[in-house]
Amino acid sequence: QVQFVESGGDLVPPGGSLRLSCAAQTNIGLFRLNSMGWYRQSSGKQRELIADITGGGNPAYSDSVKGRFTISRNSVKNTVDLQMDNLKPEDTGDYYCNFDPPKSNPWGPGTRVIVSS
Repeated sequence: QVQFVESGGDLVPPGGSLRLSCAAQTNIGLFRLNSMGWYRQSSGKQRELIADITGGGNPAYSDSVKGRFTISRNSVKNTVDLQMDNLKPEDTGDYYCNFDPPKSNPWGPGTRVIVSS
């Protein structure tokens, strides 16, 4: 298992930008081998995968964030970041990182993003 800690969430106005970071705390070898994902849970909805990145650095995005969000990873720093631009109110929610698929790996505390004017 690998423990992750998310950070960077904040209250931002529509059209603003935010950068989230996910840091692997344990089992760095497993982290570097696996695909990673950023997940979002909005009010009244299920947690959903919105972006992922392979161990080799190839990204993919859900339709809702495509063209606005960018996922990246740094194996030296042991982090996976999510750059969010042109934020919309519907981006509001709790953001988590984990393996893709997470299987039985535990979820971290997440970080909250609120997009509102």
